[in-house]
Amino acid sequence: MPADGDRVLAAEQEYLDQARELLRLMREDVLALPALAGDWVSREYLRSGLARRAQELADLPDAPLFFGRIDYAAGTVPGAASPAGEQFHIGRRHVHDRAGQPVVIDWRAPVARPFYQATPAEPAGVARRRRFGFAGGRLTAYEDEDLLAAGPGPAPGGPAGAGLSRIVIEEIERPRSGPMRDIVATIQPDQDAIVREDAGRTVCVQGAPGTGKTAVGLHRVAYLLYAHRERMTRGGVIVIGPGREFLGYIRDVLPALGEFDVTQVSVDDLVARVPVRAEDPPAVARVKGDARMAEVLRRALWGQVAEPADGVVITRGSRRWRIPAAEIGRLVAGLRERGVRYAAGRDMLSHRIAHVTLTRMEAAGETCDDRTHEAVRRSGAVRAAVQEIWPKTDPVRLVFRLLAEPDLLARAAAGLLSPDEQALISWSAPARGPGSARWSAADAVLIDEASDLISRTPSMAHVVLDEAQDLSPMQCRAVGRRCSTGSATILGDLAQGTTPWAADSWPGLLRHLGKPEASLRVLEAGYRVPRQILDFAGRLLGEIAPGLPPARSLRQHPGALEVRKVEAAALAAAVAAAAARLSERPGSSAVIAAEADIAAICRALQRSGVRYGVAGSAAAFGTLLVLPAGLAKGLEFDYVVVADPARIAAAQPRGLSRLYVALTRAVSELTVVHSEPLPGALAG
Repeated sequence: MPADGDRVLAAEQEYLDQARELLRLMREDVLALPALAGDWVSREYLRSGLARRAQELADLPDAPLFFGRIDYAAGTVPGAASPAGEQFHIGRRHVHDRAGQPVVIDWRAPVARPFYQATPAEPAGVARRRRFGFAGGRLTAYEDEDLLAAGPGPAPGGPAGAGLSRIVIEEIERPRSGPMRDIVATIQPDQDAIVREDAGRTVCVQGAPGTGKTAVGLHRVAYLLYAHRERMTRGGVIVIGPGREFLGYIRDVLPALGEFDVTQVSVDDLVARVPVRAEDPPAVARVKGDARMAEVLRRALWGQVAEPADGVVITRGSRRWRIPAAEIGRLVAGLRERGVRYAAGRDMLSHRIAHVTLTRMEAAGETCDDRTHEAVRRSGAVRAAVQEIWPKTDPVRLVFRLLAEPDLLARAAAGLLSPDEQALISWSAPARGPGSARWSAADAVLIDEASDLISRTPSMAHVVLDEAQDLSPMQCRAVGRRCSTGSATILGDLAQGTTPWAADSWPGLLRHLGKPEASLRVLEAGYRVPRQILDFAGRLLGEIAPGLPPARSLRQHPGALEVRKVEAAALAAAVAAAAARLSERPGSSAVIAAEADIAAICRALQRSGVRYGVAGSAAAFGTLLVLPAGLAKGLEFDYVVVADPARIAAAQPRGLSRLYVALTRAVSELTVVHSEPLPGALAG
């Protein structure tokens, strides 16, 4: 680096050190504040808020407080009247000095947006954009882009090759040693536009492997909590992922951005009301996951409401008041026409009967008040009538009866499910009761649907749903209930649909979610997976997603792909040898194979003396991870060994899609070791 560059970098490092000291002082100020309040509850609430604020101000020693700087041209700062140009350092946190003046600007602030969006053609008032390289929390390099230079292209020293800055490329390629990290320093314009989308709008993101769709969804959460904190905090925000391995992988992203109060949960845990102890065959799960089951459940529930057989006689003192069965029938019909939830309608029926009774009492000259109304509503006669007409129920027992009683299922499913479909989902040997039933994951979703039919599920302010393409229509309905009055960010890739019920189009899935108006955004540019790997895996798209354009990668990595043929007897040893070689490099590595081959590969790794962990165990992501192809969804590793693609493809339905996922998990190098012939599309 030239001498001038050394002086610039030294000055920026000094500025960074000052910012760190100021952040430390901000945190000390918060910790020193006393939790003064008039009562114990308020004091604990205030103490909790101060502790959370102190946590948000904690420094991250391995990451710099800022990663870029923008220099506005004179008189162009949005909202500023000063004619002088302004400089803003952009980082993960807002930091101010003792006088309250900003030292580092939060990346989510409006004034920081041009750092991500400004171009030479549309500089948004920015004269220069500076990016910083860093290692271990210290600045190592900088790169300037003069956005006001003549010509539409980048100025000398600006973005390198394929429109990406050299420093951005180096940050993307930096080896991983643990769970997923944030991309706040490398967000690209198409990603930033989604991150900053309006809080009330639902966005569906179709993203090929390596396009950063998961990171975009998480950074949108962080942005919404910054720009609309009161609204988001009051309603709640939840991130829903495909499984616990995935949630473990993304767990550190939001805390690194200063957000600690976002719930992260798997789809199965979201609807967990019963212990799941069984797994449905694909054909059974497909029927249970079909949207028609919502109507079957509705019929089964409301079919319990009976026509009144007799009137109700209410005794008050020496007088008796009779409400005829026909009049009660009209009350029931009116409530059903209103479309109320089952439990609310049941409660309202007792109020309606009491109201009719009080109307007659008042007409007869009696004085009535709220206590009279409540006494009539709670009388034995009214309660007995309501129970007979509109029986109390719970979602677990309702689904249990539906699956255990063929006659009930036949009545509820008439004209919706064929006799063969009814036979598929009906329990041939039902348990004696809900507590002893062997519930499946699909059953748990049915119970969640039934629960919402009985009592409305509360809606949250925002939901992020990742790997959405793998959800059944009934799972989509379960997620949609959680954001019925809020917004959502839906993330996925139709080419990576691996379940038997995976979606083949976004409009249908969005309809099941209750968000047909969602705007569809497509991320086609891959920033993480090298071109050689994407091109190799992309040969499968013609078979698994023929209407989907192949992803284009902006990165090339010499030697990123190696395909090796071995004898069947030598497969496990060859996979272990390749994994051993890769695991010696800095970064994360994984072996992905068909589930039936995992045990043999683990034995070969043990013989080779290679340390490894198995997915689902307590193994850290920094260890060589061995995992079946079914658990690879959403994960990324620097180096990946895929064992026998043909066996992965043949192991389960939609096996080629599962193979596509496995082949696109590497962000640096992919080694394919096979003994069986490669699937036809890959062999070409």
